[in-house]
Amino acid sequence: MALEERARSSLMRFHHQLEQDIKPQFLMDHMISDGVMTVDEEEKIRIQPTRKDQAAALIKLVLEKDNRCFISFYNALVKEAYDDLARLLQKDLPDVSVDGNKSSFDSLSYVQRVLSEGGVPQRPVVFVSRPELLNKVREKLYLLQKDAGGWVTVFGMAGSGKSVLAAEAVRDHGLIEECFPGGVHWLSIGQLEKPDLLVKIQSLCFRLEQSQDSQSNIRPPTSLDEAKERLRFLMLRRYPRSLLILDDIWDSSVLKVFDIHCRILLTTRNRSLADSVSGPKYEVEVESGLDDKKALEILALYTNMSSNTLPEEARSIVRECKGSPLVVSLIGALLKEKPDRWPYYLRQLQQKQFKRIKKSTSYDYHALDQAMAASIEVLPDEHRELYKDLTVLEKDVKIPAKVLSVLWDLEPEEVEDILQEFVNKSLLFVDRNSKPHLYYLHDLQLDFLVEHYRNQIESLHSKVVHQYQHHYREAPPMSGDEECLYWIRFLTYHMAKANLSQELYSLMFSLDWVCIKAKIMGPAHLINDYVEYGPILDQENSEVRSQFQEFLSLSGHRLEQRPFPDVVQLALSQPHSSEVYKQARQQALNRAKSGKLYFELINKSSVENLSRLVIHPHLGSIYSACFSHDGTKIASCGASKTLKVFKSTSGEKLSEIQAHDEEVLCCAFSPDDRLLATCSSDRKVKLWNIQQGKLLRVFEEHEEQVNHCEFTNTTRRLLLATCSNDSLLKIWNLNKPSSQNTLFGHSEPVNHCCFSPDDSYLSTSSNDGTVKLFQVSSANEWKTIDVKSFFSESENEEVLVKCSTWTGDGTRIICAARNAVLVFDVQTSDMLLEIRTNRLSTVQYCHACPTSNLLALAFSNYAVELWDLEENKKMADCSGHLSWVQRVQFSSDGSQLLSCSDDQTVRLWETKKVHTSSAICLKRDSDVIFHDEEIIVSAADNCNRLQVRDGRTGSVLFQSEELPSRIRCTCLCRNPSAVLLGQENGELQVLELPSGKLLATLLGHTKTVLHCQFCHGGQTLITSSEDATIRVWRWKSGECKVLQGHKEQVRCFSLLSDSTNESKLLSWSFDGTVKVWDIESGEKLQDMEAHQGAILSCHISPDGCLFATTSADKTTKLWSCESWQCVFTLRGHHECVRSCRFSWDSKRLATGDDNGEIRIWRVEDGSLLKVCAQESKDGTDSLHGGWVTDLHFSPNNSVLVSTGGYIKWWNVARGEALQTFYPSGSALKKIHVSPDFSTFVTIDNIGILYILKRVA
Repeated sequence: MALEERARSSLMRFHHQLEQDIKPQFLMDHMISDGVMTVDEEEKIRIQPTRKDQAAALIKLVLEKDNRCFISFYNALVKEAYDDLARLLQKDLPDVSVDGNKSSFDSLSYVQRVLSEGGVPQRPVVFVSRPELLNKVREKLYLLQKDAGGWVTVFGMAGSGKSVLAAEAVRDHGLIEECFPGGVHWLSIGQLEKPDLLVKIQSLCFRLEQSQDSQSNIRPPTSLDEAKERLRFLMLRRYPRSLLILDDIWDSSVLKVFDIHCRILLTTRNRSLADSVSGPKYEVEVESGLDDKKALEILALYTNMSSNTLPEEARSIVRECKGSPLVVSLIGALLKEKPDRWPYYLRQLQQKQFKRIKKSTSYDYHALDQAMAASIEVLPDEHRELYKDLTVLEKDVKIPAKVLSVLWDLEPEEVEDILQEFVNKSLLFVDRNSKPHLYYLHDLQLDFLVEHYRNQIESLHSKVVHQYQHHYREAPPMSGDEECLYWIRFLTYHMAKANLSQELYSLMFSLDWVCIKAKIMGPAHLINDYVEYGPILDQENSEVRSQFQEFLSLSGHRLEQRPFPDVVQLALSQPHSSEVYKQARQQALNRAKSGKLYFELINKSSVENLSRLVIHPHLGSIYSACFSHDGTKIASCGASKTLKVFKSTSGEKLSEIQAHDEEVLCCAFSPDDRLLATCSSDRKVKLWNIQQGKLLRVFEEHEEQVNHCEFTNTTRRLLLATCSNDSLLKIWNLNKPSSQNTLFGHSEPVNHCCFSPDDSYLSTSSNDGTVKLFQVSSANEWKTIDVKSFFSESENEEVLVKCSTWTGDGTRIICAARNAVLVFDVQTSDMLLEIRTNRLSTVQYCHACPTSNLLALAFSNYAVELWDLEENKKMADCSGHLSWVQRVQFSSDGSQLLSCSDDQTVRLWETKKVHTSSAICLKRDSDVIFHDEEIIVSAADNCNRLQVRDGRTGSVLFQSEELPSRIRCTCLCRNPSAVLLGQENGELQVLELPSGKLLATLLGHTKTVLHCQFCHGGQTLITSSEDATIRVWRWKSGECKVLQGHKEQVRCFSLLSDSTNESKLLSWSFDGTVKVWDIESGEKLQDMEAHQGAILSCHISPDGCLFATTSADKTTKLWSCESWQCVFTLRGHHECVRSCRFSWDSKRLATGDDNGEIRIWRVEDGSLLKVCAQESKDGTDSLHGGWVTDLHFSPNNSVLVSTGGYIKWWNVARGEALQTFYPSGSALKKIHVSPDFSTFVTIDNIGILYILKRVA
């Protein structure tokens, strides 16, 4: 029946007053009890954002319903003391008939009456609905209609809200009317003895008989059997369509008394109880906790506050108890009386003082510890002892049955049966989605165990360790399954908790353990162990702990690679004094006896690594990384579209969010570290809750990509600033969906924005060549600094201001543009200082240390530099990145610096330690002479001086003056002892060694000299150049022959024989031709159109019969040195073929391409023998870390060494990798190999010289 018109008009007339005053939640409780409103309808109203919106939605619902609903609404107003509002509606109440039929209000009270008669408990004073669970229970109850008898089991752990849920499920008019018109009868059972159970059933029978107007003098049943039969008769004959609710059943023997073929809903902690009775069975599992929103709502209702105004302790309480309805309700009831005790009750919860969290309620247990203990006490003695062992588990850790099989020394099948019993009794939870099943405790259960057995904690953990040691006495688990993962991850935790210090030292100071754990778990967990257990380990040897931690911190990104690298080989690069090196050296010697290859860096002093930690969080460029304000976390984002947060101590990942649809360009922590902001090429700005990984807001006002986002420095007035390619800046109040202010003024994209230390001003940097300062309070432009005016117009380039940063005192602002950094006085706009850097690189970012005069700069040439602003002096070069460095940032206390790069890594530096760096970088174009034990290396350095070094000692034998033109090639001559250098301007110089005396200056080449070589006993010098010529010099006399014919640069050449009498020369060029010359006469003997593309390498077979060429056209060709005809064309490479080399017996040819793949061919017939490639591509999208640039066979032709991003040694017969050496840099250009294949020399792209000696 529709709502009467006068009632409708009354509601519409007074809706403003009603919306203004009513609290819908309290009214809805009454209306649901009256059966005029469903829980789903309540939920739709509850999700409205404000109380007023909720009130409006409730009034709208009443308007859509009938007279019954209006009357219920009116009565709710009366019951909640809204007398003035009730009076407004009273005269328009619908008519109530008084004939013999039921009045409409009687109908309204139908649900309430049925439940009251059946003894169903009323709603608790504070109640929040759980609609999903309610609907599940009701669905199962509806299924009982078709059955003469049946069971619905609602099960869950102590305090999960089972009883409230059962009572709420039957508080539904439609359910009662359709399924249980005979009534709903509630019986609270608990842990009863048989006499008490008999009394309960006698009482129920009496109630049922009285309702049927039976004779009151019927004798009550005197035994359980008699009581069972009496109840069966009543339920089947007199109440066939009724529901019996048995609350809190513990024992199957009790349940059997009610096995009388009627419809029963039972609540229990033991899922398996219903197995003991007959009839159809259905079950609903009650989650152990409410979600945060509902748990906070309970606390808000108890304390008469709104969820938004609850103190921070409220969220901590909910987190600590995982939303347990019992705990939240107990604490809420306590706070209702003592509203100032939020911190106190949080402390009690954190300290596991469960006895102090108690309150008299309708619940059987008034304190949390009583509820927990009751569940455990019903276990058999032997199982109670086993359950006690679960005290050693960590929170939120799931454990496979096999681990407990080791701990309990039982068969896995027996363990699974015991665990299932624990699960059935809601003492344990099981994750059935994983294979094998994993088991875990609720936090409250674990807290209870830890508190209950606190005096036995050490011995319980000792038992775990000793059982592990006994079970795995032969070898540790290596399978990688869940059992193995548990032991590898938590063995150190159990040792530390058991106070087994010696066992912990032995384990963690072992390179074997490092290898096992890193391979299975990754390096972050290992580093975290050394940080967490550092105080224990330092008691034994702090230096050794530091050595292991440093090794992992700097090599961790390597240990994430697949295939997994050889840890012993990595450790051989550690200092000789390190325990890590000593163990690696011993293992390498032992394994070398059986033929395993290991290589030791013999010039370690030249390799200086100043990073504290290297992390590889993303696949793809990293555009932004930032410290949290407390310094414990780092967030990073980039081309992978993800946002990651990890520990700054170990790199352990804390969270990962798929943040945007396109590249994420920037991320920033809020001052309190609770929020993270991200911005992206997708034009969106997003706000995240870090703890939950939850998206809070999306701001979508920018019309182009958003380049940068930054919070204010304090929470006093928390704002977020963003800037975009749309040339606009926006300031956001986080509580509002639209921007607070839009700042205009720039005419080109804005790259960066930054608040002053006191948040008064916002600086912006733009492609229009300016930095602007805006007043935050008014959003007005204060001043403009025209940065482009400080650059010469003759440079004819746009001045793009990349970023700006404020000094800690807020008096100076620093900006980066092109290859310079400019420092300005904020008040006067005068330029105070200019730092000009390498003209070949641009400054990508700068950041001023908040606590000192240091300035960090990030460069496109892979460098990070530290400058002292007061002294205008560079303090350090922080080398290590392998691509453009996109961002640098100091920690809040200035002790650490982070940098992120396109090389997919984030590096951490300790600010004080990097000041000591003064490493000289060498260029990769080099030459080496091996003579007996002597190793002589020549190469240009980063100051464009030629250096000649003793490779073994690292001492500089000769160093030239700084030259005006860049040195591009060099070669050494033993007799006479001399060195040649070729320059970019075409000039050649021959210098005597070690004096450095200039022996000759050779002029002739008009462009860069690319390659040079002494021959004929050092009397002749051959050079090739970008000018497409080759020159043959009698360098002492200056006589020169020019070999002309190539049309493009000649990168290299080779003599056709090692014989000093041989006068033929082979040259190849980017023009695709190979030419043969007589160097005595200068005559061109042969001219071959070899390839369609540029020729990238060529090699002559040791027997002089063949030569091979490789090309950008992806082919390799074999040529006869007699006929000068192509013998075979070798196809199969998918990229440019960059390098080639014949084996010493001339039977095989190895070729390497730009994809990192190496192929080995049979020379006799041109057939493919092997493809040498690792299992998958690495982070550089290559099989070798980059192009394969050089190849060499061992003298016995069994081993091949190759260079690319790193050095690899291969088994030629099998095509399998034997060993890999990872340099600090990458892009190795060439490797020099000693005649006995024991020593290898190369230089990486960041200028580090490596001299490797085989361990034997």
